[in-house]
Amino acid sequence: MPESDLLQILLSHDRWATAQVLDACEKLPEDQFHRRFEIGHGSLHDTLAHMIGAVRALTETLGGWQPRPRPEGDGRRRTPGQLRALLEESWREYAAEARRRPPEETVTRTTRDGRTLTMTRAAVFAHLATHGAHHRAQCLNMLRHLGIKPLPPSSVAEWTWTGDAPA
Repeated sequence: MPESDLLQILLSHDRWATAQVLDACEKLPEDQFHRRFEIGHGSLHDTLAHMIGAVRALTETLGGWQPRPRPEGDGRRRTPGQLRALLEESWREYAAEARRRPPEETVTRTTRDGRTLTMTRAAVFAHLATHGAHHRAQCLNMLRHLGIKPLPPSSVAEWTWTGDAPA
């Protein structure tokens, strides 16, 4: 029977789709991975680092943890493989924290600009899924401009059709 738990779909699909983009990036020369575009956070590297930083930040929000340094703000130039390792570590933490308490509970987060936000845990899940989709679309556009064909699959439908979705 195909997966029907909405939270599990959000967790599994987002991780898979970002990994698909990283797979495509592993085939690029370093200069193309860091090429500047007028979209997203400016490059595939910087946009993916931002996405992974968001997973970490939202995990901290869910768990009430102290913020850690964000990978997009540390100035390091990582390879796609290094970003994949950060993605896997971040998603393990996020998946564990996501189910720790009920989705209707509220959490509070102080943003980088000092604002305090309060939202339900369910809203955090929805935000992370839409945030990832938004930035993956930017990455797909960058890959298209680099001439990559075919573009990596990224939609929930493609995740299901490829057989990568858990049964």
